[in-house]
Amino acid sequence: MVFVSSTIGKGESPMKMGLSTFGLDSLNSLIFNMHEFDLIKHYFTWTPVPSEVRLSVGDDAAILQIPPHEEFIISVDTLVEGVHFPVATPAHAVGYKALAVNLSDLAAMGAHPRWFTLALTLPAVNQTWLEEFTRGLRELATEHQIFLIGGDTTRGPLSITIQVMGTAPKHQALLRQGAQVGDLILVSGNLGEAAAGLAVIQQRLNLAHEDAADCIQRLNYPSPRVELGCWLRDYATSCMDVSDGLVADLKHLLKRSQVGAKLYHQNIPLSGALHKLNLSTALGLALTGGDDYELLFTLPQQHLEQLKQYQIVNQIKLSVIGEITQQIEQVSLDYPLVNLPDGYNHFQ
Repeated sequence: MVFVSSTIGKGESPMKMGLSTFGLDSLNSLIFNMHEFDLIKHYFTWTPVPSEVRLSVGDDAAILQIPPHEEFIISVDTLVEGVHFPVATPAHAVGYKALAVNLSDLAAMGAHPRWFTLALTLPAVNQTWLEEFTRGLRELATEHQIFLIGGDTTRGPLSITIQVMGTAPKHQALLRQGAQVGDLILVSGNLGEAAAGLAVIQQRLNLAHEDAADCIQRLNYPSPRVELGCWLRDYATSCMDVSDGLVADLKHLLKRSQVGAKLYHQNIPLSGALHKLNLSTALGLALTGGDDYELLFTLPQQHLEQLKQYQIVNQIKLSVIGEITQQIEQVSLDYPLVNLPDGYNHFQ
């Protein structure tokens, strides 16, 4: 559907519309009489429209033209306030992250981003919040040249659902299956910073002010590795993104590929902030903390030189953290952590 349904702005009392959850500073920032279609036109009707979009916002559905010799790749994620981002998260960060986590899924498939839809549930129509949310959303969309083609708006607890669509050459998309015994295991960037940022917000971890700010920034503004994912199509044997924690996500890859993994703790990439923590705490955050949205992939050793050249040219941190083994679905670590849970699970 292309922004066709809403129950926002029916004149209910501000308290019933969840203003405290929505983070309003004053009732003056609430627009009671803004019609849904005015909201859509102002915030979510984007121009210029790409040539491959035959029909976009304003009708019952969008019409797209898929490039020849490419496959259509689709992913969807929902972000709920208080679950996927803390209640006080700035609107700009919410908009940015909502798209970033979906772009990360396309990156993990080696897909080129093209279009997305947005289903937005709001407790109230707040112009200031919407301006900042849209700005964060559009900044990242512009960077990755992905275009908003439609969606839905409704009233309720704050949540954002984005469906991203991308393309990749036929039969060349990256998959979780395909890792071979002897392949190297690699990750992009640093691990554990986002989990540390969340722990700081929840007052479970104390960091120096600058380190805390850096970790919270990583929590709010993940970097989808789209360009890396497209490059890896020619080299990686398997790939996925790290969203629920390295160990948990690695186990998904191992299950699909029917292999095992040996990890080297000294190779796990840690930021300066995490290096200041004791090793067990830092490794716990890096191995089981979620929200990294880095790429986890396997690579035959003969492609390591090409990878090093890519790393130098693109100035991206890529770390060999282990090796694929024959022990199906088993992860071994050369460091004795007392407790190594799998990672985040929405239903536990």
